[in-house]
Amino acid sequence: MAAKRKKNVEKMVARLLREGLENQVFPGAAVGIVAGPVGHGKTWFITEGCTSFLAERSAVDKATVFDLASLTKPLATTLAVLCLLRDRRLSLASGLAALLGQAVPADKDAITLRQLLCHQAGLPAHREFYKKFHEFDREATSPAMLAMVLAEPLEHPPGRRTVYSDLGFLLLGWAVERLAGQRLDHFVRERIYAPMGLCDHLFFVPTAERVGHGATIFACTENCPWRQRVLCGEVSDDNAWVLGGVAGQAGLFGDIVGVTTLVGHILDQWQGREEPCAYDGDTLRSFLRRPEGTEAGARALGFDTPAPTGSSGGALISPASVGHLGFTGTSFWMDPERDAAVVLLTNRVHPSRENELIKEFRPRLHDAVWSMLDTGEAEAQRHKGTKGQRP
Repeated sequence: MAAKRKKNVEKMVARLLREGLENQVFPGAAVGIVAGPVGHGKTWFITEGCTSFLAERSAVDKATVFDLASLTKPLATTLAVLCLLRDRRLSLASGLAALLGQAVPADKDAITLRQLLCHQAGLPAHREFYKKFHEFDREATSPAMLAMVLAEPLEHPPGRRTVYSDLGFLLLGWAVERLAGQRLDHFVRERIYAPMGLCDHLFFVPTAERVGHGATIFACTENCPWRQRVLCGEVSDDNAWVLGGVAGQAGLFGDIVGVTTLVGHILDQWQGREEPCAYDGDTLRSFLRRPEGTEAGARALGFDTPAPTGSSGGALISPASVGHLGFTGTSFWMDPERDAAVVLLTNRVHPSRENELIKEFRPRLHDAVWSMLDTGEAEAQRHKGTKGQRP
């Protein structure tokens, strides 16, 4: 029965991915599904399509590396913050000045770590800082961009409203680097990815070090007008690019095995089956708790929660779920009630960022997976009950 269920799930997801290819939602995609404990539960990997529409392209497989875009926020920056909380180098009440180790404008003095994590700092959603730079020398651009972020007027007082903000996670990236005493990518590699054996599956691609990934097969992203080339193996996010490819809001790359494995471990830690080695399990679980008695768009700490209607996680996702989306066409959702997670990696921005068909595809995929998992669980319970009956 288990083998049949696995095959049915794979066939269903592959069919949906092929529909996505035919409808030009993306050139290529990879889906990872985990149900139950990592290594002891059920795991599926399904891939379809190619890395690009270019003549020189490869078929997407489990080793294809995608630009994870804003999955950097939960899977790198937020996990780094959890490490620093365990090390007692900060607290959720730490103010912005303490986080950055410098004076900040008066309107930002009341911003706390908690508010940055849940996008309630009052900062704008996005600014095109990259247009002010003509180089990607991180030593020069990083302090200059920090000054630009701090100079941005707040759109509302801290703690008043939830507005998803790249600027907040830019600040968190710099805070992590100052408190950790090393670059963000080095810190998460040593503290999080290396102990899990994921360094070859999850990594940043610093602009100056791209030659080190010459054998890696990357899924291409957009044809960038100002960089004047199709991006492949370099970060799509423009602000992250001028920061040398390493930033708190974007820059992480990964394959479907790496992302699904990491998300599966986080789900295990959430369910209390695994004690994290890099951070405190109870603190992680508090981060994943959906805010109560707050506005509809409120977020967990570092993670997104499903909208009451129109969620990318589908109509069937449980309200307690958390996850995140990435601009390039990536996402993950963890559903604690089903004890399952779904990862979707695509390069929907290739060749153009204007392609937004992924918005309709994501909920269809998730609802199909949740429904299939629910049906399989019901069948398993019936089978278990039948086996226990006397002839």
